[in-house]
Amino acid sequence: MANNKRTLSSVIRGIWIRILTLIIPFTFPAQLTTMLHRWRGVKVGRGSKINRTVQIDDSRPDLVSIGKNVWVTAGVMILCHQRDISQMHVGKAVMDCDLLYKPVAIKDGAHIGIGAIIMPGVTIGEGAVIGAGAVVTKDIPPYGVAVGSPAKVIKTF
Repeated sequence: MANNKRTLSSVIRGIWIRILTLIIPFTFPAQLTTMLHRWRGVKVGRGSKINRTVQIDDSRPDLVSIGKNVWVTAGVMILCHQRDISQMHVGKAVMDCDLLYKPVAIKDGAHIGIGAIIMPGVTIGEGAVIGAGAVVTKDIPPYGVAVGSPAKVIKTF
């Protein structure tokens, strides 16, 4: 069972994260947007750029790690939480299921295409390319090219 107890500190942190989330779509250049994501708690390596329309998990942005020289393009969603439906049964509402939190890692030199969705617990390998609109549910190897929903590796360099 998840611990749902909130402290004043966690509430203030949550408000700060959400205020920054509201500001980010109006920022440019990408360096400013990237800096604001760092302020939210996202770990971002040197030379990486995050488009202003990227949505990174509001619940736990600190679970997202983006390496050096990564480009996260427009409309990408990076999620770190999902409902634990392992205990789901008839008559139980999905909202009554606990949340599971899992880190997401995007390694150095990766490129995330427009509108891709990165699900919790995924690692995208160094130099990997994720195609536009892909839904990444499993790890992608270094220098792999993944496309589709769910994303499948179609080529490696």
